[in-house]
Amino acid sequence: MTHYRIGVVGLGQRIAHVLAAMQEVGWSLDVVAHVDPAPVGAPILATAGIRSGRPCADMAELLAQGPFDLLMLGAPNHLHFAHLMQALDAGVPIFAEKPIVRTEEETEALAWRLSAPGTPPVFVGLVMRSLPIVREVQARVARGELGDVVSIDATEHLPPEHGGYLARNWRRKQEWGGSYFLDKVVHDFDIFGVLAGARPARVASFGGRRIFTPERKDPPRTWEDGSAAYALRDAGWAGANDAFQSDMDVTDHQVAMVEYANDVRLSFHANSHVALTERRWYVAGTEGTLIADLVRNRLMVRRALHRGKPEKIDYGGVTADAHNGADQAMALDLLAALEGRAAFPVTPYDSLEAGLTVMAIDRAMDERQVVDCAPMWARYDAARGI
Repeated sequence: MTHYRIGVVGLGQRIAHVLAAMQEVGWSLDVVAHVDPAPVGAPILATAGIRSGRPCADMAELLAQGPFDLLMLGAPNHLHFAHLMQALDAGVPIFAEKPIVRTEEETEALAWRLSAPGTPPVFVGLVMRSLPIVREVQARVARGELGDVVSIDATEHLPPEHGGYLARNWRRKQEWGGSYFLDKVVHDFDIFGVLAGARPARVASFGGRRIFTPERKDPPRTWEDGSAAYALRDAGWAGANDAFQSDMDVTDHQVAMVEYANDVRLSFHANSHVALTERRWYVAGTEGTLIADLVRNRLMVRRALHRGKPEKIDYGGVTADAHNGADQAMALDLLAALEGRAAFPVTPYDSLEAGLTVMAIDRAMDERQVVDCAPMWARYDAARGI
């Protein structure tokens, strides 16, 4: 088995969990060095029995510790573009956490750079692509089991602890994380584009902050048993102490409407503080319907003119972090890709297009109007040279 020498830029909580999952599924790896002035993911690695490697001041010092078999980029989102451009110049395979860029301008610049000859492979942490239930949904739609997809209704509703963490973590600020949608639900819009089979043509959105606000007078801070609420875990780099009194400027709830170029329609509802957690995709086609429950890891499918009980598949493996084994599945996919046994399930271009979709949605919300996506796609395609 190949032993992988890994360099890490941004040793945060997320990249540490991915590394732990890689070791869990059988990788032979060594984190040789890392760049991070405050590596909050180091305790997670220590728990997994993985050394953090030599601390380096910058990417140049890290690259001097090479050669590397993989560079892993996990810094806050506003640093992704710069780190990616440096890593691409190093010519080493890259794993980058999503979203890989934060603005339309960065998207176009990266699309142009990725089209250059000799570009190393870039694997993006759109982890839901590796989930068995998601693969099954994609496969059934691709086989035409639902007929033509007509409409999609989808949700992501987070429990209070998760929403409270986002309100304290660096993701609370647009300058660091981009929008709430870009950081949290770009996964979903990546899959929706696959299911729809087209790019968005028009988008609309409404959202704001009504939950984690200073104006809420003395919101409850304990659970019914008296235990502290909104204290699930360390808020990490640049964390705020209080979810309700922080300088958060992203939405805590948002809805979106998307009309794809082939007339598939999508509605999406997100809320970061609910008592009944849900991440659900309801896909309605001309010949059938499916419901994917991503929280409970269950799939239900029935043909339109079938009166019998719907087909139900329970994938099990439900985990406290709601990833339900996706990190481990992605780690196996990454290993297979590096070994040349299988293609990674998502390309960097897939990630860029999902990001642009969300950026258009956020622009529609900010401008309070329906956004025509055609000019955006034209600029992106020009940057790619297609």
